[in-house]
Amino acid sequence: MPVYTYRCDACGVQFEKHQSFLDNPLKTCPECRRKKLKKVITPSKVIFKGSGFYATDHKSASGGKSAAESKSREGKSEKKEESKASETKAETKTTEKKND
Repeated sequence: MPVYTYRCDACGVQFEKHQSFLDNPLKTCPECRRKKLKKVITPSKVIFKGSGFYATDHKSASGGKSAAESKSREGKSEKKEESKASETKAETKTTEKKND
């Protein structure tokens, strides 16, 4: 469950509250009982440093492939398929000539 920080605009009290995502935000201050409570936006406490957290990241010193490497490998495989197709055509022509 996430922890939310609230601050009262009337009396200035600030506190944290464990709440579910489905719970409605609090509106009444527990100290002064006024409806001046606001949710305080705080920065995330989780910090991701470095690369390699997602499969789409670029290659880093820790491993993984970059997008450029993937494209160059795709190009090489396409060239291999084209050369195989041309070899097959040449073999077919040679076979046809022998049969004639």
